[in-house]
Amino acid sequence: MTRRVVITGLGIVSPIGSGQEQFFSNLMAGCSGIKHLQSPFVDQLSNKIAAAVTDFNPAAHFSKIQLTGIERVSQFALVAAEQAVQDANLVLAESEYSRAGVCMGSCLGGAGTMEDGYIEIFKHKPPRVKPLSVLLSMNNAPASHLSIKYHLQGANMTYATACASSAIALGEAYRQIKHGYADVMLAGGSEAMLTQGAMSAWEALRTLAQEDPEDVSASCKPFSKNRSGLVMGEGAAVLILEDAERAIQRGAKIYAELAGYDCSSDACHITKPNAAGQARTIIAALKDAKLQAQDIGYINAHGTATLAGDIEETKALKQVFGEQAYKIPVSSSKSMHGHLMGATGAVEFMVAVLALQQQAVPPTINLHQPDPECDLDYVANQGRVGVPLEAVMSNSFAFGGTNAVLIARRFIP
Repeated sequence: MTRRVVITGLGIVSPIGSGQEQFFSNLMAGCSGIKHLQSPFVDQLSNKIAAAVTDFNPAAHFSKIQLTGIERVSQFALVAAEQAVQDANLVLAESEYSRAGVCMGSCLGGAGTMEDGYIEIFKHKPPRVKPLSVLLSMNNAPASHLSIKYHLQGANMTYATACASSAIALGEAYRQIKHGYADVMLAGGSEAMLTQGAMSAWEALRTLAQEDPEDVSASCKPFSKNRSGLVMGEGAAVLILEDAERAIQRGAKIYAELAGYDCSSDACHITKPNAAGQARTIIAALKDAKLQAQDIGYINAHGTATLAGDIEETKALKQVFGEQAYKIPVSSSKSMHGHLMGATGAVEFMVAVLALQQQAVPPTINLHQPDPECDLDYVANQGRVGVPLEAVMSNSFAFGGTNAVLIARRFIP
């Protein structure tokens, strides 16, 4: 059995706004969520910049009792999912619960709780570790909270494949519906790892961007000659995926069809990206979508602003699209919302879906000195409106060599 899968709801909590309308409006305006991190531990870091969610008030969404058992990473997921469910006007009958599920991606789960626990163990005697530490910090907590809240009795899966986590969560949710195992899936990712430990670890890896001396918000510079690395972010994105026939029958608003997906492994290096593996994944996703390379009108790039990553992705696009690669608008929204790690794939696929729906392409900001080796149309500094789009692509290429590519196209019943 193969069925068509459509997107009927979108929800997001991000460093540049919550809710899809504010989020995409700020993207098109080139707004950056990157700033100095406001935290008690920030003085202990040499790198003090991040893309944090600064306008999020947990008390506006959860009671004091609820907050004792819901970590920040799950809070983000629940709020994004509530937006998506409301956007989709999704109501499940009791008979449908077993045909609905959830797939989420997260790299570290409840990083704050985990770190607090270690501090207690190593600094205080006797330690007073929170009784709910395991339940707060486990990677599958966000997915489990969504399953419980919305009575989702189908598959409940969490993926931890570094930067590709939530792209794979979306792709595997798509397959659940496509092959008849489910009719509705909540899918996406959530991350909240702006902690001293996580940021120190990434700092030690020497992959974080240096602060721009003139404008901290311009520190992430994908595809630029003077790029210096990624900027860590946090947030969540959740999409509602449905069997197309079900969505049509209930009169749902349909944003797009999730038409193609593939994931694969470079199988060559745990950190160094590989253009051949990326190209292989793109080709397989196009085949799954039954599309040709020339059908893609916009690509949301992985575009982390690392020295090797941007060049390898450029090479991969050239391998797949040939001369057509120079004609396709490609942008890295990470230049604005930062790298949301396990949530970034879902956030960026949502960017691509909204670009398709709005017929508008967001920019890659801070691209004033293009790298000669990154010579494609990276939509430098200013978004474009009135761009005729029929199909769009989102790339996610992760540490560990995991590659995931998602393709959406305009839905025609």
